Amino acid sequence: MEYEDRLVSGHPEAILKEARPFMELMMEYRCALMEVETKLNVLNEEFALKYNRNPFESIKSRIKKPLSIVEKLNRKGFPVTVESMEENLFDIAGIRVICSFVDDIYAIAALLVQQDDITLIEAKDYIKNPKENGYRSLHLLLEVPVFLAEQKKPMKVEVQFRTIAMDFWASLEHKLKYKKDVADAAEIFGELKECAEIISNMDLRMQDIRDRIEVQRDDARRNC
Repeated sequence: MEYEDRLVSGHPEAILKEARPFMELMMEYRCALMEVETKLNVLNEEFALKYNRNPFESIKSRIKKPLSIVEKLNRKGFPVTVESMEENLFDIAGIRVICSFVDDIYAIAALLVQQDDITLIEAKDYIKNPKENGYRSLHLLLEVPVFLAEQKKPMKVEVQFRTIAMDFWASLEHKLKYKKDVADAAEIFGELKECAEIISNMDLRMQDIRDRIEVQRDDARRNC
């Protein structure tokens, strides 16, 4: 019997009973996000104290929407169950960290995975090895313990690190949503990739400028 049929037939408790495991799982993912966000914010504070600047521009977290979860399970041929979600989907809980500079990404990512209660499951470095369309980002799949009332449960969280420029490109590319069967798809693909290269070069130039400024500041302090 479908959910709608149960409601009509006066059995909403059946829906609530089936929904409870899903709601509990989503709560656990939210707790995992809070754990990782707290760790990132602590690193940001420490980094700011040591180097007199914040490495992050922003931190955004999200839980994948139920419809998106179901669609992805169906697309990949997995059962639509709570157990299947945990076993087969690793991006239900996600955090996007926007950094000022490329070297900040690697510095903070290294400090994060070194923590003794964080387990690095997988790393995909699309900064050093961009996707074919030009997409750049550092993706880390982490496992973090969530301390619940009656158990400690390991939960997976995907963390994406990007610079402001990388995020700008990815956001616009996503909004374009061009189809590969349009007449000038190859030309559009090429232009998007060229834009990604331009943005990447800008990231490197801005980092070089920052490094030069910091060297001059250090020299000035030593000469005081």
